[in-house]
Parts: sequence; C-alpha cells; structure tokens
Amino acid sequence: MKINGNEIRPGNVLEHQNTLWAAVKVQHVKPGKGGAFAQVEMKNLIDGRKLNERFRSADSVERVRLEQKDFQFLYEQGEDLVFMDETTYEQLELAKDFVGDRAAFLQDGMQVTVEMYEEKPIGIKLPQHVTLEITEADAVVKGQTASSSYKPAVLENGVKVMVPPFIGAGERIVVDTEEVTYLRRAD
Repeated sequence: MKINGNEIRPGNVLEHQNTLWAAVKVQHVKPGKGGAFAQVEMKNLIDGRKLNERFRSADSVERVRLEQKDFQFLYEQGEDLVFMDETTYEQLELAKDFVGDRAAFLQDGMQVTVEMYEEKPIGIKLPQHVTLEITEADAVVKGQTASSSYKPAVLENGVKVMVPPFIGAGERIVVDTEEVTYLRRAD
C-alpha cells in the first residue's frame, strides 16, 4: 500500500531501495525556506544497518504489512531453535543468532510471535515478562541503603541481572525480556 512521506510513523515497515526497513524515529520538519519533510531513521530488517532518509509529502513509499504467526518453542538443536506453528503443526528452525541474546529466555512450550514477509521469517517477539529462579546472588553488604543499591544475581538460564538487596538465591522473580531487568518477585 502506497503512503505519502508525511504519513510515515514509527514502527511502520517500508519497502525502500528494494529491501525492507522499519521506521525507528520520525521527525517532521518545517524549515523557514522550502517545503516540509519527514526525517526518518530506519533500520534494515534483513541485515540490521541503519539509514537516515528525508521524505517530502509528495514522495510516496510502499508500506508493507507483515504476517504475524504464533509459534510454540519446542527445543534447541545445536545452533538452531525449533518452533512449531500452532495451527498447521509445521516446524520452523531459526538460528540462535536470529533470536539474539534473548534466546536465553526461551522456555519449553513458550508462545512466541514470528513476523513473516513472503513466508520468510524476519522478526520474533518473545513474551515481555518471564518468571525465572535465581541460582546465585551476592550477600547483602551491611550499611548499604535499600533505595538505590542493587546487587548482581545469576538466573537459572545463566543471564545476569541486577536485583534489590532483599532478593536471595532460590527466589523466583519476574524479568523483562526486552530490557533484561528485574521487575518484581514472582507470586
């Protein structure tokens, strides 16, 4: 679907220079001289490079709609992660590099959303929060104030996260998968 340059919004996926780009930041500029334009910072969905581009309101770009499919994480196989389509039961193998550092948060049976373009996966969304157990945490140093002092802890998946001093080993906590930060104790 064609849209004008002034209609681009953050999060839009555009086809530009024969490849797919996600609009990260959009700033509308109206200079004293000349016509208004949109300054768009874009990230390439295929190779990850960034591009800053100006689009005038008369320019038209192709907006792409990505198909989102729900998958279930099954298991890890070497350098690949195996997922199952929940409607067709077909299996999809993705490289660990494709998922990135957040692959450590995948748990058996976890529901994920894979973004597809022409049946090719180009993105994956994990649940925003996961509950994990702390395997080791530093002891509290007496005299530290409780308000701003956080201590390092290691989760059951090997990821390190900063936690408040009252959290100890063996406790279950809720972690934000995008920021990799402690949110709260698990219920």
